[in-house]
Amino acid sequence: MPNLIPVLTKDEIDKAVCEIARRISSDYIECDLVLIGVLKGAFIFLSDLIRKLTIPVKVDFAGLSSYGTQTSTSGSIHLTKDIEIDLKDTDVLIVEDIIDTGLSLTYLVDHIKKSNPKSVKICTLLDKRERRRADINIDYIGHIIEKGFLVGYGLDYAEKYRNLPEVYHLET
Repeated sequence: MPNLIPVLTKDEIDKAVCEIARRISSDYIECDLVLIGVLKGAFIFLSDLIRKLTIPVKVDFAGLSSYGTQTSTSGSIHLTKDIEIDLKDTDVLIVEDIIDTGLSLTYLVDHIKKSNPKSVKICTLLDKRERRRADINIDYIGHIIEKGFLVGYGLDYAEKYRNLPEVYHLET
């Protein structure tokens, strides 16, 4: 049985979500903002985030696959669900649960830019730089995490643990 070591409490997560929502609401006050949640992990963070925003937004999702049932990326990115909203001349904010190597996010940013949005920015609850392999600019960060394989609050290992209300380091 894996050991779960606490990393972030519900209160710490909520505080970060509130602060990010405040900043986004201020930065995009007069904009046509589209939030793109990256499936599957970001759906819980995105759900909490949009309920704290004070501006109107559109929401869509993109599905990417690179991990499968492994704890490290395969390096091969696959688009499993494409964005359905027309992004031309909109401000796009990609919402991620965690940014690790940055390879999937780089792929998604390049994919979105083909739709000619006005801008593309990135928001993540967790910035884990331990294995970063792509140079990406993250505009909104909830917490910086040094290392470890994380689960809970949408993060999974082989489709397990997403339902946990806090973030844990999975020690196997």
